[in-house]
Amino acid sequence: MTATADAEAAANELTPLADYLGSVLRRLRALPPLDLDLTQAYGNVLAEDVVAPHSYPAFDQAAVDGYAARWEDISGGSRGPGYVPAPSGMPGGRSIRLNVVGDLGASSWRPVRLTPGSCFSVAAGAPLPIGADVVVPVEWTDQGMAAVEIFRAPKRGYGLRRAGEELGAGTLLARAGAYVSPALVAVFAATGIGHVVVRPSPRVVIVATGDELVDVGRGSQPGQVVDTNSHALTAAAAEAGALAYRVGICDDDPEALRGLLEDQTLRADLIITTGGTGTGPGDMVRRILSRRDGGRAGPVTFTEVALYPGTALGFGTVGAEEVPVVCLPGEPGAALIGFEVLARPAIQLLAGAEPVFRPSVRAHLLETVSSPVGLREFRPAHVAERRGGGYTVQPLAGGPFTLSGLAEANGLLVLGERVTTAAAGSTVDVLLLDRRR
Repeated sequence: MTATADAEAAANELTPLADYLGSVLRRLRALPPLDLDLTQAYGNVLAEDVVAPHSYPAFDQAAVDGYAARWEDISGGSRGPGYVPAPSGMPGGRSIRLNVVGDLGASSWRPVRLTPGSCFSVAAGAPLPIGADVVVPVEWTDQGMAAVEIFRAPKRGYGLRRAGEELGAGTLLARAGAYVSPALVAVFAATGIGHVVVRPSPRVVIVATGDELVDVGRGSQPGQVVDTNSHALTAAAAEAGALAYRVGICDDDPEALRGLLEDQTLRADLIITTGGTGTGPGDMVRRILSRRDGGRAGPVTFTEVALYPGTALGFGTVGAEEVPVVCLPGEPGAALIGFEVLARPAIQLLAGAEPVFRPSVRAHLLETVSSPVGLREFRPAHVAERRGGGYTVQPLAGGPFTLSGLAEANGLLVLGERVTTAAAGSTVDVLLLDRRR
């Protein structure tokens, strides 16, 4: 049997990534909803549809500073009582003079009415006088106080906003599963909403395991590895919308690991461990959490998944509350990829977000790449929009294990299990990473 055939045979024994993800996500449920004050709702996911109880704007109002008037008094086809010849050089060779009968600010509330040949000085946001159907910007006038001369006549309806023209009462503002953004908070407030029902942000605890780990602030030495993962995964969980807590480093001590996980179930909706998922002599997480007790399987099942990098993943529950736990590999690149394909969708599902997966696009590959047979590879890449439409994708140097490549990437090139070579010019799938550049 050739080396390629051996690799294919070994890959056939792995669980396809799609099957594994489906089995994990089916075991999770969105967190119970709660009613939050609008000031606390940002960043959460709506648990139910939100409908506008009131219109926006709530009343007819000025959109600009100027003079609220009747259009027929200033229109070019009318020589009403305010008509006077325009000063030399004014557009149209004429101007209109109207009496200013009052001032209206945003806090004005008494209803007033226009009479022919009159206007009100208004501030942006002020309620319109009855009969007004145009607001002349101050720049188009001599800015008079008792009377105003208008040098340019706007179109009917200019400079004003009608009640409900943007959002009418009963309008669906957002659907369940939508993130509450700052702009959505503004929409809710503007239409009279003070509370919304949301899913709480999942509380995610991150634990790095391994006797070899040391904390940041020093360099790695033989027998010592700086704990990269707990810091990186805490940041990744926060970026995914979680309330992320870094516990730090846990040595490969069975009792210490059990005790730590039991303690963390009191404040966690999801626990993420990193390291110890393999079958080597130091892989304590797998040995402890998958151990059979009295003939029953352990709380966490470890599966060899057709994923590159990092085939060994674990999922299950711990503690009396059966808090979900995701076990990721210890290699930093594999841990970050494992987070993207497994832990991040789990966080999104707990939060009630829809969809749970990153958006993807089809892109024109700029460079030929090879991929391990039988494994679904996620490779750091740079995605760009093409002039005229579509996308291009450039694989970054070093492949999926390089942290520098992951730091530069705005996408993950996805190469399926049957792909061993993807030629330049071919069309490939790319996950888009939501990172500001």
